[in-house]
Amino acid sequence: MQFVARQAELQAIGEVTRGAADGRGGAIVVAGEAGIGKSALIDTAAGQLDGWLVLRADGSEFERDLPYAALHQLCAPVIEHRTELPAVQQRALESVFGLGDATTPSPLMVGVAVLGLLCELTRRHPVCCVIDDVQWIDAGTRQVLTFVARRIASEQIAMILTTRDDGPLTGLDFPRLQLSGLGEGDALTLLQSSTRAGVDSEVLDRILAEARGNPLALLEFGHAGDPMALPSPQRGSVVEALQDQFTRRVLRLPPATQSLVALAAAEPVGDVGLLRRAAKLLDLNPAAIADAEDDGLVVLGPRLRFRHPLVRSAAYQAATPATRRSLHGALAEATDRAIDPDRRAWHRAHAVIDTDEDVATELTESAERTEQRGDLAAASAFLERAAHLAPNPAGQAGRLLAAARLRMRLGAFPEARELVTQAERRQLEPEQRAEARLLRALIDLHLERSPEATAALVSVAPDLPPDEARETYIEAFSSAMFLDRLPGRLRQLGTRIRGQVPPPDNPRPADLLLDALLDQAMLPIEKAVPSMRVAVDAFRTSELTSPWWMELACLMAIDLYDAEAMDEISTRQVELARRQSAFAVLPQALKFHALGRVMLGRFDEAAAALEEARAVDEAAGTVDLAFAELILAAWRGETDSFQELLAGLRERVGRDEIVAEVYATAVLRNGLGDYPAALKTGLLAQQQQQRGSYVVWILDAELVEAAARAGRPEDAALALDRIGALARTNPTPWAVAAHLLAQALLDPASASTDSRFREAIDLFAQTGVRAHYARARLLYGEWLRRESRRSEARVELQAAHEVLAAMGAGGFAERAARELAATGQRPRRDGTNPLDQLTSQERLIATKVAAGATSKEVAATLFLSPRTIDAHLRNIYRKLEITSRRQLRDL
Repeated sequence: MQFVARQAELQAIGEVTRGAADGRGGAIVVAGEAGIGKSALIDTAAGQLDGWLVLRADGSEFERDLPYAALHQLCAPVIEHRTELPAVQQRALESVFGLGDATTPSPLMVGVAVLGLLCELTRRHPVCCVIDDVQWIDAGTRQVLTFVARRIASEQIAMILTTRDDGPLTGLDFPRLQLSGLGEGDALTLLQSSTRAGVDSEVLDRILAEARGNPLALLEFGHAGDPMALPSPQRGSVVEALQDQFTRRVLRLPPATQSLVALAAAEPVGDVGLLRRAAKLLDLNPAAIADAEDDGLVVLGPRLRFRHPLVRSAAYQAATPATRRSLHGALAEATDRAIDPDRRAWHRAHAVIDTDEDVATELTESAERTEQRGDLAAASAFLERAAHLAPNPAGQAGRLLAAARLRMRLGAFPEARELVTQAERRQLEPEQRAEARLLRALIDLHLERSPEATAALVSVAPDLPPDEARETYIEAFSSAMFLDRLPGRLRQLGTRIRGQVPPPDNPRPADLLLDALLDQAMLPIEKAVPSMRVAVDAFRTSELTSPWWMELACLMAIDLYDAEAMDEISTRQVELARRQSAFAVLPQALKFHALGRVMLGRFDEAAAALEEARAVDEAAGTVDLAFAELILAAWRGETDSFQELLAGLRERVGRDEIVAEVYATAVLRNGLGDYPAALKTGLLAQQQQQRGSYVVWILDAELVEAAARAGRPEDAALALDRIGALARTNPTPWAVAAHLLAQALLDPASASTDSRFREAIDLFAQTGVRAHYARARLLYGEWLRRESRRSEARVELQAAHEVLAAMGAGGFAERAARELAATGQRPRRDGTNPLDQLTSQERLIATKVAAGATSKEVAATLFLSPRTIDAHLRNIYRKLEITSRRQLRDL
């Protein structure tokens, strides 16, 4: 085909490739209708890349359900370079390509491995990935491509993708180059190059009118040249006219050639050896395909290729259904089960007209292998097809429910719900009925987060095995803790669970956690603390192998005012989640770890953990619920950021009353000195708590401070009692310090007030919770100033200001500065923190590098390439005016 026009489009693609050659990688999507010239454009662009490695893959309508089919095409020519990658990435690629022991890499790890492979290749030359017909690539490859394309901004990697206008492009939201029809002059030039001499001008005009600038239509209609072969003016689109034209051309071929072309259309890879074997099974002469080659419908070579996907579609659709089944049957028989069992199963599935348990079993085995490779979408597709082929209802239902579980793991909850509905239409076994109810309840809980969904989940649990039942109760009850604010509902739910769950003989940490959660919701503090203490200690001391539920134990440690347990559990959960690549739980673990860092006054570390959590959420495509960010913004006194985060959190959760909001608002308002607003928030939360809703226990300390400073100490009587009860039954240094501080604040005229303040400060100093230690010194300094002990007040207020300013607690630091100014002294200013110049991502990278991590280690943590990390480091060095990692560590 002669390439005409499209110079502006070539220039747009050239800008992407030139940027990649200079280390500024990027992706571009070329879109347009079938035949508009997308393939010709990218072929021309790729042909101009001298000195580049060009990797190609073509999406196929017939391969969209085969696991990582397009990824195999793209990476197979360079897969031997996997040996240059870290071991975990090697294993991920080997699993996907069937080259090593079966493991189960997450889709995220497959993306990291492919990114690493491409980055290794750029050490030799720039790399261009060209993927045609993206609308047809399998879901696993689509996720990998999306992941990689978002992380090549500092790499010598370009990605050029094509898609039809009507093709779904979930996630591939990259710059788009829309192709329209050729202009009249360019269309005429192309048409004249393909028509024989002497064609009537009226025929040319009609071809130009009917083709509407579509290059393939111009060539195809021009090639026909016969006015009778031109499309009817009534055709709905050029694409439909082209499909009809190719169908007519296929049907003009000899019968044997038609069968061979249909056979090739049914085999997406174009494996010539496989086609020969299948043809012999059908008593067809493989040489007869030459007629289709002569007619320009196919191109023969190492692999058979169709001139255009429309030709493949026309050849396949021209065959009768019975013929297509026989073709797939021959291809299945000709495929070596030991080498490519999944493709064999796929062909067998298309060869049967009725139910067939053997084929259903083979598809189920393919689903298991595919799940091990990490392609959950393809595994689900195999199971769904197997369900429709299974002869008995129980076999159908079991596979549909297994497919629903996979869809849930993908976050595709509406699709999972539909699969459960299909399963429920079958005659279910008792255990299948229980599983269907469980899945429906879990799906409803994720989609609706309603009390009704929680109640449904609880009603299912008794039918489950004991361990699974108790974990289901934890899921339901913890969800209700954070989302159900209706009076008494949480306690009612706890009573119901307690009546249903038998005590285990050998309780696991999760079993102890469930008991503690129920006690915390249903009993007075003095009676709830013992089981809470046991559960928290179990998560600290047990040899845990799973990171699940540890965030609830971390929150319970905070409620117990136990800084050491809080720090140990949150740190351990992050370590376990990272080690196991448990990306479903890692973001949540990092967020609770950030909460712990906030309590310890390590705001920079908290921000770094949250940035890492965002990186995982973004890489995995999961929703980021920014509750920890909200609390950090409150402690920093960042009002605008707080309001923005709160609005986004409310929108995502779908409700106004959020547990994190209550605590964060009280902290923010106390820091800003708006004590009436902080007290109002605290009292509303206290009312909810008395009616049975969950409220974090450390809110009591905020309520006490707000009431004392607002001149309404009587409003904090209940909060004081609660803190006292906790300190008596759980005398951690933090709890006792909080009780002493509350007593001092609410009874400022007592003779014991001064000693209470001093003892509280000493105990806070032992805990490591620097944020509360600094605030205690601030409160003591404020009391001293009001007692006219100015010189002593200055010491406390100056110390409080220095610590609060250093950790970044802006609101509280300003409050300390105002109090210090009231004593006649200005706070000492140590200047600005040079790290404040950095973005949150740069600060995270700087923190990890300063701690001794290599670029490769930081890259693995943030799902970026080492070169991208090095580019960030160069920016960090420039902003900080340093030149080495040693200087960064010193800073």
